[in-house]
Amino acid sequence: MTPVSDAAARLATRVLFLVAGFGYSCWAPLIPLTKARLGIDEHVLGLLLLCIGVGSIMAMALTGALAVRYGTRPLLIVSGFGFALALAVLPLAASVPMLGLNLLAFGATLGALDVAMNMHAVEVEKRSGATLMSGFHALFSVGGFAGSAVMTLLLSRQLATLPATLLCGAVMVLGMLLATPRILRDGASTGGTMFALPRGLVLGIALLTCITFLVEGALLDWGALLLTERGLFALEQAGSGYIVFSIAMTVARFSGDYVATRLGDQRTLLIGGVIALAGFAVLLTAATATLALAGFGLIGLGCANIVPVLFRRGANQQVMPAGLAIAAISTTAYAGILVGPACIGFIAQQVGLSHAFWLLAALLACVPCSALWLVRARPAAA
Repeated sequence: MTPVSDAAARLATRVLFLVAGFGYSCWAPLIPLTKARLGIDEHVLGLLLLCIGVGSIMAMALTGALAVRYGTRPLLIVSGFGFALALAVLPLAASVPMLGLNLLAFGATLGALDVAMNMHAVEVEKRSGATLMSGFHALFSVGGFAGSAVMTLLLSRQLATLPATLLCGAVMVLGMLLATPRILRDGASTGGTMFALPRGLVLGIALLTCITFLVEGALLDWGALLLTERGLFALEQAGSGYIVFSIAMTVARFSGDYVATRLGDQRTLLIGGVIALAGFAVLLTAATATLALAGFGLIGLGCANIVPVLFRRGANQQVMPAGLAIAAISTTAYAGILVGPACIGFIAQQVGLSHAFWLLAALLACVPCSALWLVRARPAAA
């Protein structure tokens, strides 16, 4: 086989992140239509949405093990094309159980693609000798904007859901066709364990990633309510906060590789964590809508490059194989997204939403406090 060049591998990785973000965000505009089509209430809808998370977590743990044995290339191809298919057939579900199975497959293919593409990104970064992870993650955000916008546009043109998902699935297939011949042909392991529990440094990285994902999930699920409860925004404009957060995160990730190269991982984590904490302070003490939006923007800027750095550190440690480590980090992070917002709701019911967000800020303080330990840790090889 002809070796894949660094430039081709970079292009493939960027396309993979775009495809993942695009497909994931295409589902959101379909939710109200699916709810109306099947005549389900919020409780059933919540259980159906949980199927995505369950499928993702199960696939993430398995993907790391399979990647150690077979390499990432076959997993990327199967999960990428499978993810496009899973999106395309979502409207075919004629009952709640069938939709649950479809969403389980949708989440599983997304989870497998997520782990495999991060592993591929780490390998591309190592081979190139450059800092690239933040830029790759920025393209996931760009794909997210594009997927939501395209699906919304198609549905607003009175296109039925099935043709809309087929068109979006076709876009994803084209992306996979572009990426496939450029994916690295990494070697597979012939021995060693396929499963390992996260421990030591990997466990610490996984928990920090979980906290950062929890912050993003809390802002998505509870940020608008926080703004309306404090009387800063009307209901119709309350989503502005998360929009500012998303834009700030995307912009910061496009410059994140340069920042990480200039500052190093330790300072990137430290400064990013401090900026995010400052954002929480501004948001939770803001007396005006403008200040509240500035708080959302600072949180986005601060959190943007934390996760890319954590993935890079997770791949470079020697406690456990990189594939298993990234799978463990990804699984823990997604568990935070699933469980975290529900915990925020429970805490908010007891002490109020603002106090719950202060507790969230206290958790996020673990990131800058751990920066020195995380970067200087030199674990022995397993």
